[in-house]
Amino acid sequence: MEALIPVINKLQDVFNTVGADVIQLPQIVVVGTQSSGKSSVLESLVGRDLLPRGTGIVTRRPLILQLVHVPADDRRKTSGEENDLDSWKNPRSLSKGVEADEWGKFLHTKNKIYTDFDDIRQEIENETERISGNNKGISSEPIHLKIFSPNVVNLTLVDLPGMTKVPVGDQPKDIELQIRELILRYISNPNSIILAVTAANTDMATSEALKIARESDPDGRRTLAVITKLDLMDAGTDAMDVLLGRVIPVKLGIIGVVNRSQLDINNKKIVADSIRDEYAFLQKKYPSLATRNGTKYLARTLNRLLMHHIRDCLPELKTRINVLASQYQSLLNSYGEPVEDQSATLLQLITKFATEYCNTIEGTAKYIETSELCGGARICYIFHETFGRTLESVDPLGGLTTIDVLTAIRNATGPRPALFVPEVSFELLVKRQVKRLEDPSLRCVELVHEEMQRIIQHCSNYSTQELLRFPKLHDAIVEVVTCLLRKRLPVTNEMVHNLVAIELAYINTKHPDFADACGVMNNNIEEHRRNRLAAPSSTPREKAPPAAGTGDGAPDAGTGNWRGMLKASKGDDPLSEEKYRPAPPALSSPQRGYAVNLLDVPVPVARKLSAREQRDCEVIERLIKSYFLIVRKNIQDSVPKAVMHFLVNHVKDTLQSELVGQLYKSMLLEDLLTESEDMAQRRKEAADMLKALQRASQIIAEIRETHLW
Repeated sequence: MEALIPVINKLQDVFNTVGADVIQLPQIVVVGTQSSGKSSVLESLVGRDLLPRGTGIVTRRPLILQLVHVPADDRRKTSGEENDLDSWKNPRSLSKGVEADEWGKFLHTKNKIYTDFDDIRQEIENETERISGNNKGISSEPIHLKIFSPNVVNLTLVDLPGMTKVPVGDQPKDIELQIRELILRYISNPNSIILAVTAANTDMATSEALKIARESDPDGRRTLAVITKLDLMDAGTDAMDVLLGRVIPVKLGIIGVVNRSQLDINNKKIVADSIRDEYAFLQKKYPSLATRNGTKYLARTLNRLLMHHIRDCLPELKTRINVLASQYQSLLNSYGEPVEDQSATLLQLITKFATEYCNTIEGTAKYIETSELCGGARICYIFHETFGRTLESVDPLGGLTTIDVLTAIRNATGPRPALFVPEVSFELLVKRQVKRLEDPSLRCVELVHEEMQRIIQHCSNYSTQELLRFPKLHDAIVEVVTCLLRKRLPVTNEMVHNLVAIELAYINTKHPDFADACGVMNNNIEEHRRNRLAAPSSTPREKAPPAAGTGDGAPDAGTGNWRGMLKASKGDDPLSEEKYRPAPPALSSPQRGYAVNLLDVPVPVARKLSAREQRDCEVIERLIKSYFLIVRKNIQDSVPKAVMHFLVNHVKDTLQSELVGQLYKSMLLEDLLTESEDMAQRRKEAADMLKALQRASQIIAEIRETHLW
């Protein structure tokens, strides 16, 4: 089971090659406040000085530190061969190259070997400043460092910035919040072990490390406490109760260590000597607990905990890797294969787009919208809901007043009074009303045209994602389809205009529905006339003009209004003149010696309509309404058919031939199939990630075969 940790290191290497953090691997995350001794604990585990030191915040980027144990008799530096899949089985295969005792490697410097640990420390500082700057700010981008040594146990540790409360110097004002969010990001990983570091000369109950660990691990199953600076406690006190868990119990245990003092560091005291002094101190101060504390015991405990933790996490890790591999395989498939036969690829994409466009209209597309109507369903909605409701909302007599009807009747009689309602007045007025159906019909064409334009985008986004690989081809297809729709729009509009013009060209008063309506209407009028004779005091229609003065002796229309008759001959409306002229002064007898100008004789502003006029107006209005409803029904039926024939079906039938005719040309192949840089990069990233996941899956499969798991 010892080989499980190198396996995790190997998996970490695999995912580092693609720069991805999609898999949460088991690791030990070190948290603590500034100056709590985190760096000293890590250096004790490594056995070498390798971490930057100084005042204030020194660790400003996460440091992922992988410790790899190599046999003492095989002291050679690694080469690039450590990426072999079998390297985890035999640690000796990790050390091929130049002779060396211990060495380190950074991910960002590729295969460069560091044998001087001072150089490692300097590289950490340089890389920190490169990303985080020199203003004491922090960054969440980690530094990956791997240490090969015969003096370490296999571990994967993450060193994080120390928690702080007050910004110092030029630190950001929200430095506390930034560090807290960074720590929570790492310790929230359910596959991590939390190493909470607390100084012994502080109150355990106020430990910030244990507090933040408890937020992500309330049950304490992943938390191990480390008590540092045991030698700095006040005289007369000890940490016995703390180490035994009597103050704050920790399930994974509490381990005390003694770090090097700043004086020891300044005097270049080596870690090996420090560990010997630590053992002597524990034997003297805590003899009963000496074997269960100290740096060596901490390293063995962490190694054991990590191995068991890895074993527990592997089943879920294997499932996660397989799921991700399947997802990235699907993603890679959606990006398409590199183009080999340009001619065949272009024809295939054109055909697929045309097919999906037609299928979207027919309702048989692969991708069905669930949030809104699309394609043929929206066209159907436009025909039967939008257009249908609009036509039904058109009032047959809208914009037509009783005065308009009466004026048309009088104009149609000429100079002689008519005995019957003139048929010309009906035809004149009904054409005026039928003409109002043209605008809604043309608007219906416009809405369908807009929807067919929207179908292009729908197919690009959902049905033919391959087009996203070739932006020039996508733009060319959109242009061709848009031009085709644009060419069909005036033809369809002309047909719809003709449908209304056809209705205006011949008013068919012999229409069966119109004849039946006339018969019913005549019976209703006769009955209405008898009712009016029986009740002469009934209230006149709302549309009739209000009476002025007595009104009873007002002359019939067409008699006595010479000014109106004269203006009518010039094209003016006499009734409008009557309606809006201000009331004249009372009539007086002409004085003797003055001539009387008949054109200046005032007439009443308004009057009641006579029974004859009311009857004539009602007849015309009812005839108009009856015939208008017939025409509206015809238009409501014929316009959708015209739009389908001249626009929708024509585009469906000619789309593919239009695309092939304009785009399938040898001189355009290379230009149209130029792949976007973004798509090429995304395909490469997906392919690399899929390869990494497949390698990770292979490593885990080999673990099962060797019975390590």
